[in-house]
Amino acid sequence: MRSRGGVFAGALAVLVLGLAGGLSPLPAAAERLTISCGRFPAEHSLCREAARQWAEANGHEVRMVAPPAVADDRLALYEELLGVGARQLDVLEIDVVWPGLLAEHLLDLGPALGEESDRFFPSLIANNTVDGRLVALPWFLDLGLLFYRRDLLQAAGLAVPDTWRQLEDAAVILQDTHRATGDRRFWGFIWQGWSYEGLTCNVMEWLGSWGGGRIVNAAGKVTVDNPRAEYALKRAGDWLGIISPPSVLMQTERESLDQFMNGQAAFMRNWPYVWAELNAPQSPMHGKVGVALLPRGRLDDPHPATLGGWQLAVSRYSEHPQLAADLVRYLTSPEVQRKRLLAGGYIPTRPALLEEPALRETEPFLELLTRPDLALVARPSTVTGADYAAVSKRAQRAVFRMLDDQASVEAALPALAADLEQLSEEGSAW
Repeated sequence: MRSRGGVFAGALAVLVLGLAGGLSPLPAAAERLTISCGRFPAEHSLCREAARQWAEANGHEVRMVAPPAVADDRLALYEELLGVGARQLDVLEIDVVWPGLLAEHLLDLGPALGEESDRFFPSLIANNTVDGRLVALPWFLDLGLLFYRRDLLQAAGLAVPDTWRQLEDAAVILQDTHRATGDRRFWGFIWQGWSYEGLTCNVMEWLGSWGGGRIVNAAGKVTVDNPRAEYALKRAGDWLGIISPPSVLMQTERESLDQFMNGQAAFMRNWPYVWAELNAPQSPMHGKVGVALLPRGRLDDPHPATLGGWQLAVSRYSEHPQLAADLVRYLTSPEVQRKRLLAGGYIPTRPALLEEPALRETEPFLELLTRPDLALVARPSTVTGADYAAVSKRAQRAVFRMLDDQASVEAALPALAADLEQLSEEGSAW
């Protein structure tokens, strides 16, 4: 394990030159802020450019921290820096499941934002509100989507599936048709079944499809042991070996994308970022793929999609909290979110932007986000706070054992519920 001092020193080592004025002395009224943002080089560049524009317009300096790309490593870095009350870090980019975990170290942005919070997706604002404090602003949105082989559906005369039953039927037809050509590696539907956070995301969508709840409800009560959750998990388990390969139990998003990219599946559950890769000029799937909302249980049910994305927060140890809050306000503004969508495909967190025709032309899934039958499903991270990682891992292990035929759903769900009840001390200690 890395020492606290080692991580802290490493964080300071990745500070780069300021975006306005370098490291030369600043005018008397100017201040220096530091922001940690960007998982990948292109994303880091977009953040850097927007921060530079804010700095130049306001006469201040913004310095950048290039955080680790792996979410777990980034969280460990934040916990180390915030744990020692580091004042050198003002603005942090955090995952959608971290507000409850980091809330005690983050500034309440509600007073600075006022009524403008109404202009963001309500589910994201609710996710980022902990004990009545708005500890982060939504920066860009992620959600689970269904990607499908449009060319194969059209050739078979099939419609895009709207329910799980329709997907199962279409997957069997396309799988059998393709295998008749001699390709035994082709499967109907692939998803992420490995025991990691991606499995939790899939589980949330399965439960949401059939009214099975959120594992832990908004009041902190453990609700996973119920008949609808049991039905949803049994149905998913029945896919294995029929329309889904047993190897999905070893898949993360990358493996699913690779299999789909190689033409070995008809349907895939994944995140919006894969659209650009599937339709890149060199992709074998270029022009052959469509995207839709994930199936629902019944025609009068909503389409579930696990809520993902990244937020911007202000450290409560910042020496310049008002300036840092203003920087966050600017970075989440319509102007910046519009530029980020056009340059990098990052989905805005302001519903009004999704209605702009010019933006809808760039990404076909933007229109899906405005549908009234879409239900964004938040993982129970806010209510469980610092215990969320433990809740998610225990759910992953239990569901993985069910899918891998190591445990029956009837036995595993009560055991998982009892395990979570013990963790929460009957819901009183989240």
